[in-house]
Amino acid sequence: MKRYLFEHIKKDLSKKMVIVTGPRQIGKTWLAKELMREYRNSVYLNYDHFGDAGIIRSHSWAMNADMLTLDEIHKMKGWKMFIKGVFDTRPSGQAILVTGSSRLDTFRQTGESLAGRYFHYRLNPLSVKELEGIIPFYDAVSALNRFGGFPEPFLSGSEEDASRWRNQYYTDLVREDILEFSRIQEIRTIKNLLELLRGRVGSPLSYTSIAGDLQIAPNTARKYVDILENLCIIFLVRPFHSNIARSLLKEPKVYFYDSGYVMGDDGIKLENTCAVCLLKHVQYLNDTRGENISLRYLKTKDGKEIDFALASNDRLSHLIEVRLSDAKPTRALHYFAGKIDGASAYQLVHNLRQEQNINGVSVLSAGRWLSELSA
Repeated sequence: MKRYLFEHIKKDLSKKMVIVTGPRQIGKTWLAKELMREYRNSVYLNYDHFGDAGIIRSHSWAMNADMLTLDEIHKMKGWKMFIKGVFDTRPSGQAILVTGSSRLDTFRQTGESLAGRYFHYRLNPLSVKELEGIIPFYDAVSALNRFGGFPEPFLSGSEEDASRWRNQYYTDLVREDILEFSRIQEIRTIKNLLELLRGRVGSPLSYTSIAGDLQIAPNTARKYVDILENLCIIFLVRPFHSNIARSLLKEPKVYFYDSGYVMGDDGIKLENTCAVCLLKHVQYLNDTRGENISLRYLKTKDGKEIDFALASNDRLSHLIEVRLSDAKPTRALHYFAGKIDGASAYQLVHNLRQEQNINGVSVLSAGRWLSELSA
């Protein structure tokens, strides 16, 4: 099947360079090679391949290439200046696609400016929306909870194959990617942090508590969480506040890109799957339409909390609570629905017999609602 970003990237390649980032093994290379089929003389070069790396460094790829794909180019020293020069001196009409891990995202923070030269897309795991028409939405949610949304384990349909993939995947991440961010003596602690976070999905993240558990300083705990986030292993959902600076000081909640890696019951896995689908929806609208939309959660000082909220232009538009089987809206959801004007309230239930509206709260099938998101 074509990935959900295919047509958008195809169109934008005729305008600017396109940069695609995302977790390891999320399908970036597969997507690039599918896009290359749209061109007559496409060239694919992967900096991880010794021969390709030599061609890249010497600029010796075919001059008549109408599409040039540079994969894992962020591993090349001075790569930002390099791709700027490649783009600025490319033959007329040549499309340029750059793909790689989330490390590429750092190009927006440091180093040579690529302003005005690129469109950026973030490729995310499979979602209920992307599986629409292939798998019934209830079955899609169940499968995503079980296997996660990374293509290989999901498409295997096998618990054994998915477990083998997952063991190798996280071993490689620790051995290769995390080592690029930190010293070798820190690896054991980061591995322990990863295991710790698997059991804290959906809970506010206390760096002080983590520091105590791992016997490290709170600032070190924050640094290690940042590493896992930068590698697209986890993502953080921060509480909403009209004052953005204040919201950043409050405790975020942690979720994994891979729901199959989450340690917990079916309800926690469902919450993680919904978080991934909502993140994908938000990033899709950011990347394809330039919309100012964000994924948040709500919590009061006295402990009233709902799982997720969508904010558009810093105004709340959707209030979302996730439940495995409970169709009765939570008190917190009713509370926030009554306090926030213009926001729609939803309780998404996976095992739901009948959709209904209860005092302004829409109790809906989780799968059906997720299938109606943008991506």
